[in-house]
Amino acid sequence: MNASLESTTLQLKALANENRLIILSWIIDPRPHFPPQEDGDLVKDGVCVGFITEKIGLSQPTVTTHMKVLAEAGLVTQKKIKNWVFYKPDRDVISSLQTKLAVLLTP
Repeated sequence: MNASLESTTLQLKALANENRLIILSWIIDPRPHFPPQEDGDLVKDGVCVGFITEKIGLSQPTVTTHMKVLAEAGLVTQKKIKNWVFYKPDRDVISSLQTKLAVLLTP
C-alpha cells in the first residue's frame, strides 16, 4: 500500500468513531459550540481539552485518547498553553482528505 493510501486509511479509521467525528466537526467551527476561553483563542489556538470533555460528556482520559487518534491521523494539531492542551483542525490535511475521497469515489 502506498503512503498516501495508508494515511487516508488512518484518517478514515480515526473518523469512523462517532465521538471523534463529532469532536472534529465542533473544532472545525468552534465558536457556535464552545464559550470564549480565558487562555487561548478558539480559532487561532484551538479548543481546550477541558471544554471538549465537558461538551462531549466523556471522561478526560477518554477524550485525550480520542484526540490522540485524531492527532496521529494528522487531522488535528495540538498546542500546550499553561496546563492545558488545545486542539485545532489541520485544515490542509482535512481538505486533502476531502479531495482524495472525491477522487476515490468518483466512478
